[in-house]
Amino acid sequence: MRKKLPIGIDGFEKIRTNDFYYADKTLFIKELLQNWGEVNLFTRPRRFGKTLNMSMLKCFFETGRDPALFEGLKIAQEKKLCEKYMGKFPVISISLKSVGGLQYDSAVAALRTVIGNEAGRFRFLRESAELDKDDKNSYNQLVNVKTNGKSKYAMPDDALVDSLNTLSQLLEKHYGQKVILLIDEYDVPLDKAFQAGYYDKMVSLIRSLLGNALKTNDSLYFAVLTGCLRISKESIFTGLNNLKVHTISDVRYDEYFGFTDTDVDEMLAFYGLSSCKDKIRDWYDGYRFGDTDVYCPWDVINYCDELLAAPNTPPKNYWANTSGNDLIRRMLKNANLTAKNEVEELLNGGQITKRLRQELTYREIDDSVENVWSVLYATGYLTGTRAEQEDADIFRLWIPNGEIRKLFYELVEDWFREMTRSDTSRISRFCAAFPAGDTDTIQEMLGDYLWDSISVRDTAVRRNMKENFYHGMLLGLLQNQDSWLVKSNAETGEGYSDISIQTPERVGIVIELKYADDGNLEKACREALEQIEEKKYAEGLKRRSMKKMIRYGIAFYEKECMVAMA
Repeated sequence: MRKKLPIGIDGFEKIRTNDFYYADKTLFIKELLQNWGEVNLFTRPRRFGKTLNMSMLKCFFETGRDPALFEGLKIAQEKKLCEKYMGKFPVISISLKSVGGLQYDSAVAALRTVIGNEAGRFRFLRESAELDKDDKNSYNQLVNVKTNGKSKYAMPDDALVDSLNTLSQLLEKHYGQKVILLIDEYDVPLDKAFQAGYYDKMVSLIRSLLGNALKTNDSLYFAVLTGCLRISKESIFTGLNNLKVHTISDVRYDEYFGFTDTDVDEMLAFYGLSSCKDKIRDWYDGYRFGDTDVYCPWDVINYCDELLAAPNTPPKNYWANTSGNDLIRRMLKNANLTAKNEVEELLNGGQITKRLRQELTYREIDDSVENVWSVLYATGYLTGTRAEQEDADIFRLWIPNGEIRKLFYELVEDWFREMTRSDTSRISRFCAAFPAGDTDTIQEMLGDYLWDSISVRDTAVRRNMKENFYHGMLLGLLQNQDSWLVKSNAETGEGYSDISIQTPERVGIVIELKYADDGNLEKACREALEQIEEKKYAEGLKRRSMKKMIRYGIAFYEKECMVAMA
């Protein structure tokens, strides 16, 4: 039986013991030890394997783990390294991705639960001959459970902020060995706190927690933290001089997060899907980490799973990040003409050059559009490379692949709908021109809307995607008429018309759209009208007792349009 695909499985031990497919990233361990840093921070977009790598580190270093988990993997060939480090350390491993809530108290309760549950793995400390009474009392503070209230654990505030330091000291006393500390998704509590309005309190708490664990912790052997953003040192790492930061622009470790081209080739060959490589590359490749081209592993695994069930399944968006989408929406809403033109350039396969800030606080993100570009780069909505050797902060940026380009299209459509809704009198005049047969007004006003919006001209984008883009914009305008029945791609004859409308006055309107790749708008309009007749799109509306039928062919080319009526 072939190996199962690990969809949503980010535990290394579960993958290795339950016969899931694993793309071998174990040499990450060797490089981490060779390039020694007492505190290591890795920032990568979500869904690029951060949590799985942290789980791998835990399974490798933690005392008592089964060394068979690494049999047949690349790290097992490093015999001396494995003898020295494998299974030799107490490991504290937590993820902060669940630390949040609508109020600060709820978030603190969630943090107590995360740390209390991790401390609970070491209940043998209560019986340890190496610990004295005070040590055991300190441990009990971390794991004592409340009988009522929102929080599971009764951990006092002072014990909470010192909890990771305390647990490190107790484990070192018990084992006679310093501790490895793993903190996954370190920045999530700050993101959630910023959205919910208690950012300052959460920054203070995380600063104290991490400061005690990473700066004044004599029991620490080394620590690894992961997250999406590099939060400014002044915000939560004050005074931490032993921090090594590894971002997506750094060459070191560039192949250990995400799938390389070799990883994808091996996986597709294993499942007999090599013929799908071009499609997978177009949709899910294109990220640039250091000097390596990278695929999003979450996308590749999900799409391969669907292809195994139905080989003709088209690519789709598996990755979309809700919070990141909101960031793009806010940027479009507040964008000046220059920023809108830059978004247009990106959508059309071009590049923009920006000075990026790779160290931010969440409060600074909305301060300027320039900061938003930095976040879009860090979170995977854009990728790029350094543009100048002399200035490390100047980057050339572009949209990485088809999945993200389609996402941008959809967000631009949403933004356009919101933009047009605010001008009710203008939109009413535009819509009224359709049942009146006023092609001049439709063409003039649609041209004005296109000029204010963002156009698609990228030659690499397929015609149907371009038509869908303009289709979504026009549909958004027409759906502002609440009394109209507006349908998209409805079966109205011997096929599916782009847009059909039924008005209360029983006027039926059929609209067919075309994108004129050669710029010949008149020809494209003629083809649209011919298609309406050939496919008998109007017949379905006639059967619904429409008194009057109007047929429109509308052609687009970049920011130009032409409207023709049969």
